[in-house]
Amino acid sequence: MNVVITGASRGIGKTIAEHFAQKGANLFLCSRNMEKTMSWQQALMKEHSISISSFNADLSNAVEAKSFAEHVLGAASTVDILINNTGIYEPGSTYNEPEGQLEKMLQVNLLSAYHLTRALIGSMIEKRAGHIFNICSIASLKAYPNGGSYSISKWALDGFSKNLREEMKAFNVKVTTVYPGATLTSSWDGMDIDPKRILEAADIAKMIIAASELSAQACVEDIVIRPQLGDL
Repeated sequence: MNVVITGASRGIGKTIAEHFAQKGANLFLCSRNMEKTMSWQQALMKEHSISISSFNADLSNAVEAKSFAEHVLGAASTVDILINNTGIYEPGSTYNEPEGQLEKMLQVNLLSAYHLTRALIGSMIEKRAGHIFNICSIASLKAYPNGGSYSISKWALDGFSKNLREEMKAFNVKVTTVYPGATLTSSWDGMDIDPKRILEAADIAKMIIAASELSAQACVEDIVIRPQLGDL
């Protein structure tokens, strides 16, 4: 099984990679800083007897996204699972956030997934099999203070994911949209938050693994997962 994961150098993406490694999947990992993670990549390969191919790219750049896709397709005969996890958060309100923030959020949070998916999906269509997971956010479902362009971009990613789901039904390619609530990653470093108040990254990974293991005729369309006490 070949699994492509973006935003894989830390946080949710890294944890998803670790869980698929435990399942024996061969991994194609991408982020802007994959070279900083060679030690844990080597540890995973040794422990689970898998192959890992990592690639440095800024997927908000369409050319770099396509280069990563060419790298994957040059090394793997098929792509079984694609997890679009690349994302960035910057707080703000639409009326006073910095000029250009919307464009930046759309480039990273929407267009990275759009361009990479378009570059890889042909192999899934040809095989008439595959599964795409788009990591959205609770911010895709409900506006909240200081969400601004981040929330707009995640709503856009949700729209892309839903549209793709309809398009891929005829080709037997599954599409799942994942909506995590607040999740304990390095994004929370330095903030006064009880780790037990929010989700663990492993919670997201386990749900994705479970959805990927269903029968060919079943597709989990949406995964909404929030902290037990609700959103912050």
